[in-house]
Amino acid sequence: MSRGDLSEAEWLVLRDLLPIAAANRGRGRPPEENRSIINGILWRLRCGTPWRDVPVKYGNWNTIYRRFRRWSEAGVWEAVSVTLAEIMADSGHYSIDSTTVHAHISAAGGKGGLIDALLAARGAGSPVNFTAWLMHEDDHSPST
Repeated sequence: MSRGDLSEAEWLVLRDLLPIAAANRGRGRPPEENRSIINGILWRLRCGTPWRDVPVKYGNWNTIYRRFRRWSEAGVWEAVSVTLAEIMADSGHYSIDSTTVHAHISAAGGKGGLIDALLAARGAGSPVNFTAWLMHEDDHSPST
């Protein structure tokens, strides 16, 4: 088990919230183990890498991606998050994320075009308002 993988206690809570396990599936090719797939999905979401870069120890990247997409379309992730939130609220545990990301001033962009048009349509491209005061002649800065 790698750092960031589900612990046994976490897996016991999560496994009952997922669709049919491999043992109860019936005919056909048995699916990959859900636990390794979940660990692969969590690794990918945690690192933010492309799906193709998910380590092989979690399974084939395409299997992991297809399972994530299929469960997203089926609403599995919403059901899991609601159930986990209820479990956490019942046990008195709360998690609030207040992450804030600031971009460097050079991240403001370059040449205008479509972005400026979109921002202007939202009202974000409005001119900056500022106020200027007249300084008295005897109020000069020390550098002048």
